[in-house]
Amino acid sequence: MIKEQHVAGDQVQVPVGESTRVAEARRKAVELAGRIGLDETKTGTCAVIASEMGTNLVKHATNGEMFVRSVTQGTMQGIELVAIDRGPGMSNVSHALKDGTSTAGSSGNGLGAMMRMAAEFDIHSLPGRGTSLVARVWNGPVSARQTSVMRTGVIHLAKPGEAVSGDAWYSECTGSRTLCAVVDGLGHGALAAHAAQLAVETLRAHAQASLTEQVDLAHRALRSTRGAALGIAEILHDQQLVKFVGIGNIMASICQAGGSRNMVSQNGILGHQIRRVTEFQYPWPESAMLVMCSDGINTHWDINAYVGLAARDPSLIAATLYRDFSRGRDDTTVVVLKKRTTDG
Repeated sequence: MIKEQHVAGDQVQVPVGESTRVAEARRKAVELAGRIGLDETKTGTCAVIASEMGTNLVKHATNGEMFVRSVTQGTMQGIELVAIDRGPGMSNVSHALKDGTSTAGSSGNGLGAMMRMAAEFDIHSLPGRGTSLVARVWNGPVSARQTSVMRTGVIHLAKPGEAVSGDAWYSECTGSRTLCAVVDGLGHGALAAHAAQLAVETLRAHAQASLTEQVDLAHRALRSTRGAALGIAEILHDQQLVKFVGIGNIMASICQAGGSRNMVSQNGILGHQIRRVTEFQYPWPESAMLVMCSDGINTHWDINAYVGLAARDPSLIAATLYRDFSRGRDDTTVVVLKKRTTDG
């Protein structure tokens, strides 16, 4: 099994409420595809999907947003496009995906066209609650040997008006062991970003150490910064166990059918004041998913309140939680990890 890492990067947010914003979303997708080296055909596919997503938001949705980021899977690189809305939703998603159900005036043939063009596509919609969809375009075929045991979805955004996010995150999977961390630098802007990024760099540099050792090293590294909140989880798949250390207001939850369990965080500020670092351990059922959020997300959510959402792509889960529970006045990070199924 390959070693796979995901880190906070170049996710772009584009609010889409009018046709001019569709063109901006398309430009962002094309620019990012060019930056990671997708060929002309794949870049064109990204452009068409972005146009389809954006046109749907303008015509059928309320308060629509799109997110574009680069993604990796083993040695493969690609573009992920996510669209969310607070529109009327759909009662029959299967019908909407059929040929002939098109968005008038768009460059393709609606949802069905996006599903055919994308290497990976998923959608979730509930009447009265809106729709979320994700599409990925890779620079080549992704083989089973290039996939990790876990799938990662994320929404990672700066506070409105800030150029950079004061949050940082990363995940790393090496087959039998998965690490995931979310860090929230105190305050906002460049100084918060520096603290959060330094914490993540320290954790990644000592990823083979125990969680308590990693947190202690990050605490020392952040002494000259404004400090941060931190949550780090270690999933041991063979042991069906998850370990967690939390300092400050990072929410981490083990979610599965029937309910969720929040993991315990300690009071304190990484880099300034923490008591003895304590590691907590919890059972990790194979059907579980891990959800970690910075305090830009309201904590009063329940994935099981969304019929069918838990079975969907982790990026749809992250986007839906952001859509419905973002505080709108802070840096925001939602990371979702779930086991990859045999069909992807």
